[in-house]
Amino acid sequence: MVKGYVTLLTVGNLKESYLVSALAEYKKRISAYMRIEEIELKEERLAEETPACIHAALEAEGDKILAKIPPDAYVVALCVEGKELDSLALADKIAEAGQKSGKIWFIIGSSYGLSPRVKARADLRLSVSKLTFPHQLMRVILAEALYRSLTILAGKKYHK
Repeated sequence: MVKGYVTLLTVGNLKESYLVSALAEYKKRISAYMRIEEIELKEERLAEETPACIHAALEAEGDKILAKIPPDAYVVALCVEGKELDSLALADKIAEAGQKSGKIWFIIGSSYGLSPRVKARADLRLSVSKLTFPHQLMRVILAEALYRSLTILAGKKYHK
């Protein structure tokens, strides 16, 4: 079992029932290895889709995100320009983070991404793939990656 707990902080609501079910299943699996919590923040509404409005929305979301994160948390920001890791390397990062603070926070922003301030706060900027995925689906992909990492750390056969 990894020391500490993991928090999934996401911007926007998970709406599709099949994704809600998939995420619930992975959270149940993860909880056998580590405490997990999920925090959903409301996505800012745009008056119009201009760079200035997008920037203002990201900054407002950034304020909300940063207010939730404990000062001693190990923060992983999911962003397209982040580092790509394989499952073994992610497992190593999770183990390292568990030893450092025991509070591991994964941040998924809105469809426009994350505020530069949130990315600057991150201990790790993580890119899951060069492909683009809907933010709702990314929660399930991240949960599966977390579960896989935890089974690797526990020496289980799930990871092949």
